Amino acid sequence: MKLYKPFLLFEEGQFKLNRALVVDDGGEIASVGAYEALVTKYPGAELMDWSDEIIVPGTVNAHNHSFQSLLRGLAADRPFLEWRDQALYKFSPYLKAKDVYTGAVFAFSEMMKCGATTVSDYFYVHNDGIESDEAVIQAAKDVGIRFVLARTMYDWTGAPAGYVESVNEAVKNVKYLAEKYEHDPMVSIVPAPHSLHAASVEMVKAGHRLAQELDCRFHIHVAEEPFEVDQVLRDHRMRPVELLDKIGVMADGRMTAIHCVWLDDHEKQLMAQNQASLVYCPSSNMFLADGITDIPALMNGGVTIGLGSDGACSNNRISVFEEMRMCAMLQKVSKLDSLAVNYHQAFAMGTKGGAEILQQPIGELKPGFRADFVALNQNDLSMQPISDTHEQVLPNIVYAMQPTAVDYVVVNGKCTVDHGNLTMVNEKQVIHKVQNLMNGIDKEASKS
Repeated sequence: MKLYKPFLLFEEGQFKLNRALVVDDGGEIASVGAYEALVTKYPGAELMDWSDEIIVPGTVNAHNHSFQSLLRGLAADRPFLEWRDQALYKFSPYLKAKDVYTGAVFAFSEMMKCGATTVSDYFYVHNDGIESDEAVIQAAKDVGIRFVLARTMYDWTGAPAGYVESVNEAVKNVKYLAEKYEHDPMVSIVPAPHSLHAASVEMVKAGHRLAQELDCRFHIHVAEEPFEVDQVLRDHRMRPVELLDKIGVMADGRMTAIHCVWLDDHEKQLMAQNQASLVYCPSSNMFLADGITDIPALMNGGVTIGLGSDGACSNNRISVFEEMRMCAMLQKVSKLDSLAVNYHQAFAMGTKGGAEILQQPIGELKPGFRADFVALNQNDLSMQPISDTHEQVLPNIVYAMQPTAVDYVVVNGKCTVDHGNLTMVNEKQVIHKVQNLMNGIDKEASKS
């Protein structure tokens, strides 16, 4: 059992002095309260004197594609479909399970150093079948990050062969993984029919049925680009969210939509009425020139919103703190309204909003929740100034903080970043493996 004593603790939406938290040996927050009271109540607890630190909930990266970290810097500054063909489709067919593992360790290590304690990886590169999924899961375990595999269901035959499965194959594989990891506290499996342009209506409906069977949410890319809207209108004479509503996959509140850039007012209403949730990826939407999701309208309608980095070749950073900043600033300028999204709302999206979407007992520092938190050094230049009122602390975290402020990351009670250094993997070895891998794949791709 450990007792953490920080300079400030983020509790119930505000920063408090002279507070502490106790973490039991099972990785759960046992108590939060006044430091003096907890010392008396838990005399045998190991004291973690973090008097220079500000403890906040760990950030939740609710949408990522870990393999894309290997492709960062390739086909940059291209239109969406050209980027897809020249980066994803060109290089991913060469990724074997061992390569997927290397990319995932790379991605999870980087985001963890930026304060992420949980990631949902939307994974669809199955060149080695189910072994590829297992490689990503193992990477998460080795890095020490809490993991949700949004196991993608993809049957559009225009994609590389390693992406494509029949409806029956996809259902079988998702169920296999869900059952295998059902009792693993650090791994969750959810179905993720890719999108209305890469998954048939039958595949989307199968993903929804599977979510009902597994009692979880399903994830799906929705209206990221105008071409999807045009395609759905052409094929079904209705817009994407209208189609999802018509086929019956929204009525029970299990749908988590990714992006939702190109929605009309009726679709926004349908999202709210059906208690759908949204993962917003502002940096990726900007990088790919997708457009700007109408966050205030969805937020005001009661849609639960989390934040995602998306893949690191369409961002190209993978920090949720960065996404908080981008979310608030992009909405302000697009609406010409400084109040469109404030720092409290952006911070909540990147922590408890993502936690709710991923159905994890995290995102807040209170008893009964898992001990997933980040310690930020108050003396880092990017955290200053901090006056006695502490009014500046949360705005500084959202708008000013750099990754150099991240001193410690704790996941499930285990320290995974210590003084800015990864504890579970060797960073130099990670970099070395990534460089060797990409040199080899680049040679292979250049031959074709």
